[in-house]
Amino acid sequence: MKLLLDQNLSRRLVSWLAGTFPGKSHVALVGLERAPDDEVWNFARKQGFTLVTKDSDFADLTLMWSAPPKVVWLRLGNCTTADVERVLRASQAALAAFDGDPESFVMELL
Repeated sequence: MKLLLDQNLSRRLVSWLAGTFPGKSHVALVGLERAPDDEVWNFARKQGFTLVTKDSDFADLTLMWSAPPKVVWLRLGNCTTADVERVLRASQAALAAFDGDPESFVMELL
């Protein structure tokens, strides 16, 4: 599963999740840190990424335009980067199932 982390998530997650999610990147690492949402969404679609975000905008775009890309919407509120890491690691099996489900477009993690 290739994950593209949104700008509202720390770049440190790329290295912190290296063993768990090998195909990940961050919008800043692909030159899209200040890009509008539709440009990030199209990049993720073309490159085969699943978007990971704390923002509802990408979930809205995917529901409006359909997948790909799929979206993992982290509904964690105000939390630390370590909290985000823990949730993603703990959800690895659920994320793999989501990735393989052609009927699912948005996954909310609480």
